[in-house]
Amino acid sequence: MASDRSGRPEIISALRADSLREKVTRALEAALVAGEMKPGVIYSAPALAERFGVSATPVREAMLDLVSEGMVEPVRNRGFRVVEISEADLDQISQIRLLLEVPIMGQVAKLLTPQRAAELSELGQLIEAAAERGDLIHYLDCDRQFHAEMVSIVGNPRLTDLVDRLRRQARLFGLQQLADTGVLLASAQEHRAMIRMLQTGDVAASESLMSAHIAHTRGLWAGRSDKDIGRS
Repeated sequence: MASDRSGRPEIISALRADSLREKVTRALEAALVAGEMKPGVIYSAPALAERFGVSATPVREAMLDLVSEGMVEPVRNRGFRVVEISEADLDQISQIRLLLEVPIMGQVAKLLTPQRAAELSELGQLIEAAAERGDLIHYLDCDRQFHAEMVSIVGNPRLTDLVDRLRRQARLFGLQQLADTGVLLASAQEHRAMIRMLQTGDVAASESLMSAHIAHTRGLWAGRSDKDIGRS
């Protein structure tokens, strides 16, 4: 398994050779979101395929999926360039998430069934386990699934899709460092705490925790303080 200069296993190289296109896409998304794949850098499908231990075809198909998401752009005869995203872009993503995901907590509390609560709590456990072992691919995958599942409770597929797209557009450049120092685990534990608050009907506390959770994404995870959200 390849490692970066600090000796940490890279997100890209952590994928097993038997993975399929969907897993390749998810791993590439995780590498992009966590900043392992650098903005402005061109990556070729064969080179990435060699690091994955798979053929170039699923990697090329996955990269084309990411082109449609606006995360990378094709460069003729060379590969795919990671699209740069500005501080202003990240601020705007966080602001939209705050407007969407915080107020929705009241509706989620009303519609949350014991079965859905149990399913979300199980995802929360998986998020915590991934944070403990520093598995950023699984962490980001389960975190994304948790938030999509929670929003889907209100029964608005367009809203669920929008929230999911916004999460994929974020860049969490400080995520690896937080995983290495154990700080990521504290954020991971917020997921199950959120569900417990919703089950008790404490909507205000749930909204406050969701607000702080999104602030972490834009602040601490990106190497800024939470109070800097909204500044560019």
